[in-house]
Amino acid sequence: MVTKERTLTAIELESGIEHPRLAVCALNPHNGEIGAFGRQEIDAIRPAVEAAREMGIDAEGPFPCDTVFLKRDKYDAFVTMYHDQDQIALKILAFDGGVTVQGGLPIPISTPAHGTAFDIAGKNLASVVSTQHSFDIAVTMSERRIQKEMLSRNRGEEQQVRVSKPLPTVTKTEVAYCC
Repeated sequence: MVTKERTLTAIELESGIEHPRLAVCALNPHNGEIGAFGRQEIDAIRPAVEAAREMGIDAEGPFPCDTVFLKRDKYDAFVTMYHDQDQIALKILAFDGGVTVQGGLPIPISTPAHGTAFDIAGKNLASVVSTQHSFDIAVTMSERRIQKEMLSRNRGEEQQVRVSKPLPTVTKTEVAYCC
C-alpha cells in the first residue's frame, strides 16, 4: 500500500503551518536497513521526498521513526506512515499543545494529541491548549483550502478569501497519514 504517489500526497497535505520544514518517517525499522526489512523506503518514500523537494516543499527523509523526533528543533512537522508510529513521541514532546492532523480526508480534521483523559474528566484539571490549537489549525486549513479553490475557479483573478488571523503558535504539528 505504500507508493510514491500516496507518500507524496501525504507530504503535500496542508499541515496548518505555512512553508513547514517536514521530516518524513520511514515505514520499516531502522529505515529499512537498505532493503533488509522492506523496500518501501527505497521504492516509494525516498522518491516521494525527492519529488516534493523538486516541487519546492522543504521535506527531508525518510528517517527512522525511533530517532527522528530527537531532531524536533529542526522540523515543524512530521509525516508518519501510520498513527501509532508517532503518538508516543508526540505525547512526550508536546502533550499540552500537540496536534494531530488527519490526512487524505475530504475535509480538514485535526485533534488534540492527548487522549480523552477519563481519569480527570469533570474535575476541571484538563488543559485546553491542545484543543484550542487543534481548532485553530482546522479553521486555518479550511480557510486556505477555500482560498485555493476560489483562486483556481477564478484562474488567478484578484478575488481572494482573506485568512482571518495568522496561524497560532504551536509546539509541534504531526501529520498522521496512513499510506
